[in-house]
Amino acid sequence: MIHLVSFGISETRSDEPVPELSPLKVKDLPLESQHDFLAALVKETKSAKGIICNSFEELESSAFARVQIDLPIPVFLIGPLHGQSPASSSSTSGQDQTTMSWLDTRPPNSVIYVSFGSIVTMSKYDVVEIAWGLAHSMQPFLWVIRSGLVVDVEENDPLPEGFFDYLEGRGHIVKWAPQNDILAHPAIGGFLTHCGWNSTLESISAGVPMICLPLFADQAINARYVSEEWNIGLQLEAGVKREDVVKAVRRLMVEEEGEDMRNRVRSLKEQAKLAVTEGGSSYKSLESLTSFLIGVTVTHP
Repeated sequence: MIHLVSFGISETRSDEPVPELSPLKVKDLPLESQHDFLAALVKETKSAKGIICNSFEELESSAFARVQIDLPIPVFLIGPLHGQSPASSSSTSGQDQTTMSWLDTRPPNSVIYVSFGSIVTMSKYDVVEIAWGLAHSMQPFLWVIRSGLVVDVEENDPLPEGFFDYLEGRGHIVKWAPQNDILAHPAIGGFLTHCGWNSTLESISAGVPMICLPLFADQAINARYVSEEWNIGLQLEAGVKREDVVKAVRRLMVEEEGEDMRNRVRSLKEQAKLAVTEGGSSYKSLESLTSFLIGVTVTHP
């Protein structure tokens, strides 16, 4: 994500759009607690000789054009990067071997994948609301509940009593899963995600639409682009409520609206593939970056 933001607008206007940063709303902008970090980042950008972004031009063409105008240094979009380097062996050490076999038993586009990354934490209340929302949606789901996700309960007790009995086998819960392999599986029809940039780009690259539950940092910005700029997902705007989870899952997985989003994200998937192949936009940008670095090295040993 290559967007730059400004802030200092009253919270009472949180749902108002920010005209200079369409499609963002005031509530999508960074919190005051993040201002020092962003100020330092902007300062470093001003003294940098170039910027490298894990994105591709076809996804963010308008933002890319704006950044090129506003910054007097070159910007290199060379993504998506996750498909260009294999995962380390250590990353698969905790893999639950039942995950892929469980997915193999499910019809195409029928399973909602649920994961909130490796850093996000949630309250037990939020986890319980998500749990019952998934259960009452009546859709099969694969949910990664990693160690440390839930902050206020014992590690082995994050889910409500009676939850598994209600599911009758519709859900599969693991502590870890190989996300790119999961997203690429034909049974996956949607991704309930915090919308970190890595997860967002991985979902786009796999052609999987999203339900967005942003929690902090850049996630609200990413979610707004997913739901309103690219129209490849839905956003849970009012926090975590089970009835909203049910509605979002049904809209994405069952209704025609979800199929339209699936078609749009599949188109972006193909563009992402082309971007990193020879002659593609990211391929050319990487060649430009290589030439630029050689020039900097020669000029400034």
